Amino acid sequence: MNSTTSLPLHQGGITPISALHPDIFQSHILALLDGPSLASLACVSSQLHALSTHDILWFNICSSTWPSLNHPRLQQIISTFPSGHRSFFSDSFPFPDLQPLKLDVNSCTLPTELIFAVDVYYQNQIIYSKVEELDTSSSWFLCSPFRVDLLDPKDSASTPVRYLGGSQDEAWLQHLEENLSLSWIVINPTRKKAVNVSSRRAVSVQRHWLTGDVQVRFGTVTAGDEGRGSSRELVECGVVVTCCGKEGGEMHVREVCMVMEDMEGKGLNGKDRLVILEGVIEQGRRKGGEGNEGKVKFEEFQERKRERKEENQRKERVLDLVCITVGVVGFVSFWSAILFK
Repeated sequence: MNSTTSLPLHQGGITPISALHPDIFQSHILALLDGPSLASLACVSSQLHALSTHDILWFNICSSTWPSLNHPRLQQIISTFPSGHRSFFSDSFPFPDLQPLKLDVNSCTLPTELIFAVDVYYQNQIIYSKVEELDTSSSWFLCSPFRVDLLDPKDSASTPVRYLGGSQDEAWLQHLEENLSLSWIVINPTRKKAVNVSSRRAVSVQRHWLTGDVQVRFGTVTAGDEGRGSSRELVECGVVVTCCGKEGGEMHVREVCMVMEDMEGKGLNGKDRLVILEGVIEQGRRKGGEGNEGKVKFEEFQERKRERKEENQRKERVLDLVCITVGVVGFVSFWSAILFK
């Protein structure tokens, strides 16, 4: 790889990068790049790679991308990652790849602690941020349905967003779908790895049928821990952000919760969730992506769920018909034997 990459200067001629002081190059050029651009630049030459791997650059990128990372505990944990903030960004920025999990459930060591770094954005501006630590070693957690609530049911978080509705309700829901985004990073401090389980952009927005609150759903569909044709062939890690407020007033975030469901809509317990999550983290395959990829996968998953439900209903109807037929035949046979004895 050529290490004498050069840049044109206004004074004319070609000057090698080595002629520029590294601090000037980092502060005036590299510091202005986002994560993907900086990672791409590092592949150009060995010299640019050396300049692009300084942890302070990736610290600033991670802190600006995910404000929740400014939490002291998270900074201490990220500092132990193999390449610090650069490793963390590599784990957390791309989508998990939808591939069959290759994980030996019997031999894998499940994490005893998980940390969630959650950020909610409106028009790319942070409106809610939270760090949640979860003890996953208790038997209660392993056997109970997996659900993580970031807000107490009696609390809500105010935002600078103006809440609309009424005659503008349909346009308001569409506006939220296009402008509300979320990042939910799961961190395994023991293995020094992380994964972002959010679709970033909303996959659906609707009002709750009873309360009228707006429920914005984010979700990532990933491979489950069972084979093809099973209810856990695919699973969805869903995050619901519930918003409320009075028309014309402030919008409040009332609920931010995560659940995981299989293809029959059944919630997974804590142990099953840890197994799948550990497989996703250990998978190692990642792919970049923005836009509506998460929504497309979500809609495909919902379609698969609908087809599976219809298939189960058909099987139940056939079984009911067989049972009724057997019952009628048995009834007729019994009375025939009595009457013509």
